[in-house]
Amino acid sequence: MTVQLNNLDLWKTSSFVNGEWEQAHSSFKVENPANRQIIAEIDEVTPEQLELAVNSAYQALAKWQQKTVDERATLLRRWFELIIANQADLAAIMTAEQGKPMPEASGEVVYGANYIRWYAEEARRINGDVLPVNQAGRRALVLKRPIGVVTAITPWNFPSSMILRKAAAALAAGCTFVVKPSELTPLSALALAQLSSDAGIPAGVFNVVVGSNAQPIGEILTTHPKVAKFSFTGSTFVGKKLLHQCASTVKKTSMELGGNAPYIAFDDADLEVAVKGAMGSKFRNSGQTCVSANRIFVHKTIHDEFVARLQDKVAELKIGEGTNEGINIGPLIEPKAVEKVEQLVNQAVESGAEIVCGGTRVQGEGNFYQPTILTGVSADMDIFNCEIFGPVASIIPFESEEEVVRLANQTNYGLCSYVFTQNLNRIWRLSEKLEFGMVGINEGVLSNPAAPFGGIKESGMGREGGRWGIEDYLETRYVCMGNIS
Repeated sequence: MTVQLNNLDLWKTSSFVNGEWEQAHSSFKVENPANRQIIAEIDEVTPEQLELAVNSAYQALAKWQQKTVDERATLLRRWFELIIANQADLAAIMTAEQGKPMPEASGEVVYGANYIRWYAEEARRINGDVLPVNQAGRRALVLKRPIGVVTAITPWNFPSSMILRKAAAALAAGCTFVVKPSELTPLSALALAQLSSDAGIPAGVFNVVVGSNAQPIGEILTTHPKVAKFSFTGSTFVGKKLLHQCASTVKKTSMELGGNAPYIAFDDADLEVAVKGAMGSKFRNSGQTCVSANRIFVHKTIHDEFVARLQDKVAELKIGEGTNEGINIGPLIEPKAVEKVEQLVNQAVESGAEIVCGGTRVQGEGNFYQPTILTGVSADMDIFNCEIFGPVASIIPFESEEEVVRLANQTNYGLCSYVFTQNLNRIWRLSEKLEFGMVGINEGVLSNPAAPFGGIKESGMGREGGRWGIEDYLETRYVCMGNIS
């Protein structure tokens, strides 16, 4: 173990199934992206262990559903408290395997834990209905029931919160849960499993399966007949394949897929607020977020001043290993991620874009790319049309509201968008015209546990957060009683 922890029980290297740590004969390696050093060898889950995980979740379902809402809420609250108590260790594990700076990792731990706290209480607000009837002697009811066994696949960019956002709602609703975290960042998930056990969550209710061979694992999690719902956060390309697999057994699905977020700064925007919003949205997690400002549209009358102010802020960013003091830009997750960003920037420059700052990888052992600003980006460039997933701010000038709305909506994605303006009428217009599931107004970071997070178009379906999130783990049952006298 290369990470210094206070609670050594949090360092686990095998799947957690039915309350037990499952050993295996083969393993895969986990690297620290900041230096490419191997930090752990993880036991590869076997097909038999996968089957056991789903069957254990199925067998645990009845007793978990039978617990009262208060009983489930108490256990979830204990889990939340243990996560907060072990915040520093969980952040250290996350920084080691994912690379983000320690303050960001620590913030993610709290952010994810807050979903547990929220849903521990939201479970108490699951309500049915009594309906009007059209015949005498009848009564009509609508009941809400947990959907059943839930499986999930989660990404590497938020290795803790993406699991907790799903698991908290599922467990609160009365479902049991099996998750496969990214093979690039399995350690955070396994630490959460240990804390779930410490909190007293019964065996089989929360299971973590870890493996590097994603395709066969995903096939089992999406086609197993005992699984009622599948939830995925990841790329649109992979999401479409998983949706196709889920169709064979008509599973309920939640899909939080890719994004190509437009950020729009109008000529009446408060420039200080707008630049702060751009920095938070674009460079958080080194740009490796699905809601990152991918295309930054700036009105031509403020373009030069906006770019100058943004450049000043980017110059203050400190790049390096996330464990070092003052670092706010960590590495990209793996070498091919650096290659992708490098290729997109080079193609943009060849097509006429200009580099204001950055524009190259950082030499050395880690997967670092310099925070970059590009101007002169246009709609015919690859960097305009795909998800960058790196610390590159692509600036596009515009002249009119009609033009920028057309350009913003010129994408198959529809996850998140951002608007900076002081015009109330324009705020209402764009909130309705922008074809995205979320709209941030004068704000660059907008997620919170009470709000519905999710997209439209090819950015997915379903919502995570708030009362909408728990609905995704419930089925609606109509009960009609007759011949009542």
